[in-house]
Amino acid sequence: MDGFGYNNQLPAELNKAVDGVYIFHGNSTRDSFELGGQGIWEVLKPGHGTGHSSTFKQNNLSDRFGIEITFALEMKKRFPNENIAIIKYSRGGTSIHIDAAGPFGCWDPDFTTGTGVNQYDHFLAAVKNAYAINDIDNDGEIDELIPAGILWMQGESDANSSEIANLYLANLKRLMDLMRAAFRVDDLPVVIGRISDSGNDADGKVWDFGNVVRWQQAKFVNQDRNAALVTSTDNYGYSDKWHYDTAGYIDFGKQFAIEMQQLLK
Repeated sequence: MDGFGYNNQLPAELNKAVDGVYIFHGNSTRDSFELGGQGIWEVLKPGHGTGHSSTFKQNNLSDRFGIEITFALEMKKRFPNENIAIIKYSRGGTSIHIDAAGPFGCWDPDFTTGTGVNQYDHFLAAVKNAYAINDIDNDGEIDELIPAGILWMQGESDANSSEIANLYLANLKRLMDLMRAAFRVDDLPVVIGRISDSGNDADGKVWDFGNVVRWQQAKFVNQDRNAALVTSTDNYGYSDKWHYDTAGYIDFGKQFAIEMQQLLK
């Protein structure tokens, strides 16, 4: 999930840098394009939502934000003595199932359209690039990145077909297993955001089989001893038929942090 909250709608206490929290936001790239994931470590601030781009020299911040701002602040509050670093890679509209990829992209490692480069490849590149920098705060001391957890919000693009929606559990499990393997921690905590629906469509459903995906997300969490589900999404407003409004993203980040703390215990 990129994040579609508006920076100019953030209250003053949130519309500023989050001191002590660093983010590496890998550049988002379409499937079959040159490998993405380029970025730099910087202090977290608003602008890491949709429209963000980055190179190995600079972040190009956008006018939007995602869950990272309030997630970081809430984690700092709950773990005041810990250093916090975030690696973000996201691309809106992407699917896990190959047949649901459309023009946005696919997370299945076996997706081989065009050059064969897919969203999982871009994710791995972002992780590799983030880990290649051994002094993320530029204080002259070597830093060690210790994986603590994964945040995942996706599933809407897999909810437009009954057949694909019913495979979401298997596809999600495989992808989370692969991501955990990428960080070399088999039981790395995973917090999933439950998809919801604005209802702003002719038939009252933007995602025709969204309830199937929601059930599959819940089943994944029930079957995984180190996973949790954020369900507050049902209460959020929308800025368009697909995306939550600013207030929703503000709360969403907090809820991810609350669930992550429980898993880290």
